[in-house]
Parts: sequence; C-alpha cells; structure tokens
Amino acid sequence: MARYFDVHPENPQKRAIGQVVDLIRDDGLVAYPTDSCFALGCQLGNKDGLDRIRSIRHLDDRHHFTLVCQDFAQLGQFVHISNAVFRSIKAATPGSYTFILPATKEVPRRLMHPKKKTVGVRIPDHVVTQALLAELGEPLLSSTLLLPDQQEPMTQGWEIKELLDHQIDAVIDSGDCGTEPTTVVDFSEDVPEVVRIGAGDPAPFE
Repeated sequence: MARYFDVHPENPQKRAIGQVVDLIRDDGLVAYPTDSCFALGCQLGNKDGLDRIRSIRHLDDRHHFTLVCQDFAQLGQFVHISNAVFRSIKAATPGSYTFILPATKEVPRRLMHPKKKTVGVRIPDHVVTQALLAELGEPLLSSTLLLPDQQEPMTQGWEIKELLDHQIDAVIDSGDCGTEPTTVVDFSEDVPEVVRIGAGDPAPFE
C-alpha cells in the first residue's frame, strides 16, 4: 500500500519531505504535485521505477521522460545547451514547460529517445517539488500522471492513492495543483518547435 503524505503547500514539513526522499532513495515510486499537474517520479537510476511508470501509463520506448531539476546548474549536467537556447529557456523558467534537448553522458541510455538521444528537462515553480528536489540533491525522473484511459491528468491525491495504491509507494498531497500538463518545446535542433501546448504560454517559442 502507498503511504499518504499531507504536505503544507507553502511550508512543507521537513520531516515529511525527508521521509518521501528516503522512499525515493530506496527505489520507491511516488506521485507528487507540480506547477502543472501531478507527476510520477523516481530516482534517476531506478530501472524498476521506470518500468512501473511505463506499465502504469502504457508507454512505448519512444516516450520522452523528463528530468525534473531544481535549478539551471543541475539541468546543465544532463543536457547540451547552446548560449542562444540557454537564454530562451532561462527566461521561461522556473515554470510549466518541458524542454527536449540533446542528453549528456550523465543520462542513462534507457531514458533517452532511442533515435534522437534526447531527453526532456524542466525546472518547476512549485514549493513542494522544489523542497523534494533540494532534499534529494538530484533530478527526479518523471512523467505526467495521465492514465491511458483518461483524457485529463489526475488532480486529487486521495483518488490517486485509491487507484494506484498497489502500484506506487507514496502519494504527496499539498492541495490543489494544476490540471494541465506542461507545454513541451523541442530544442533538439536549436530552433524551438512547440510539440504540446499546455500550462505554459507557447508564444515565446512560436
């Protein structure tokens, strides 16, 4: 059964955040809120967690997973980014965007797009997510919590616990979070291509 953490949206309890991070480090898979909607997250090297995300969401090997990063210093370790692209992304973060960029050697091969060798990265504007990332000290391997038979991502922590109780290890609930996934911008060719319009305003990249 998944553990349920009721976390304050503006002052997340350090003890609860620490317990969640311990679970993540122990190869756990968690559902957590972001500035766009709930996501599934696990540690970067957690192959079982990755397989569980694929299974829950019915994903194929062409799906772009996202590394949710605390800040630009962390993001820069995992993707190659030119000066021009850096400026564009910097202006839009933190925020509800996912950027697809060429992956560095720090990214496990199984997380990359098999042909393009790219990976998604984002820096969220959410107090609880940022507290998790600060405590963890590395990115969370993540995917939007959108189930294969549903049109909209899940938004209620208790519903997620009820539905995925035996498939994940924890649910972090901090009240309302968004209902729209991130806007996805592909920068793999240096010229931005908006591949999904979501919570972030696509205008700067069109």
